[in-house]
Amino acid sequence: MTRDIKIMWIVLAALCVAPFMLNSPLFLMEVLCYALFACAFNLLLGYAGLLSFGHAAFFGSAGYIAGYVLINFKSWTGVALDPLLGILVGTAFSAVLGYLFGSLAIRRAGIYFSMITLGLAEIIAYLANQLPFTNGENGLVGIPRGTLFGLLDLSNEKAMYFFVLAIFAFGFWLVYRTVHSPFGQILKAIRENESRAISLGYNVQKFKLMAFVLSAALSGTAGATKSVVMGIQGLTDVHWHVSGDVILMTLLGGLGTIFGPAVGAAIISSLHHFSSALEGWVTVILGVTFIFCVLVFRRGVVGEISAFFKSRDKSESNA
Repeated sequence: MTRDIKIMWIVLAALCVAPFMLNSPLFLMEVLCYALFACAFNLLLGYAGLLSFGHAAFFGSAGYIAGYVLINFKSWTGVALDPLLGILVGTAFSAVLGYLFGSLAIRRAGIYFSMITLGLAEIIAYLANQLPFTNGENGLVGIPRGTLFGLLDLSNEKAMYFFVLAIFAFGFWLVYRTVHSPFGQILKAIRENESRAISLGYNVQKFKLMAFVLSAALSGTAGATKSVVMGIQGLTDVHWHVSGDVILMTLLGGLGTIFGPAVGAAIISSLHHFSSALEGWVTVILGVTFIFCVLVFRRGVVGEISAFFKSRDKSESNA
């Protein structure tokens, strides 16, 4: 059993125990949603080398679609929609949106790619504020958690927590398998030397688009799940600063590492949560934390820890 697999089992066990040690697991559920979002973003930036400034569009729009469908489905059909199906609808929407965005953005590289994604995301943010079904600045409220498979009442906090944990675990596993698959190796080759990948006969544009769509779909899963957890969906989730936050999470935890984005999401979410009473100082605290980590942990928190263990293992093998 590899070290990564062992760590996964330990973390999963800790997450299974965590809700029984807290009064309310709501904050943990929010962290898991952001952790999945960061892992999805890392798949694009850390392994394909594509820096998107517009991932908030997928995160937020999926939340709107899932919330709207869950709120109105019963009035349309007389039957309440299973929350998992609502999340899947949001995921499907973000995947289609990712295909459209990616088809345009991958025509350019570098900062031009990033600016295209930012511009497209700003269009989504504008539409979210203007379209009638989003309720503008008021957002969607009263998104029902419903009953999973008609059996499990998700209004129960612990039941909802394990539902969210299952979604996160599946998303994390999908990212892990993707990274360690031949497809993942091709993405790394494109990141390291795109010209060489082309010379080897790979359709680079196709692989970039596939990575973009998968990243967008998982980001949508995270956003749709968060809207169900919180019961509301507003303009904040499609704002450009959410795209900035997920970049910060990824860099802080460790770009191109499996666990780094999740750790970065936990750090940033905790800073937002526990520093909320300080109002404007939250931004200052985030800035200082980021500067400190960049100077001290140049590979990110998990990246530095991983490098330490690799160095130690190498020294032991040489000895």
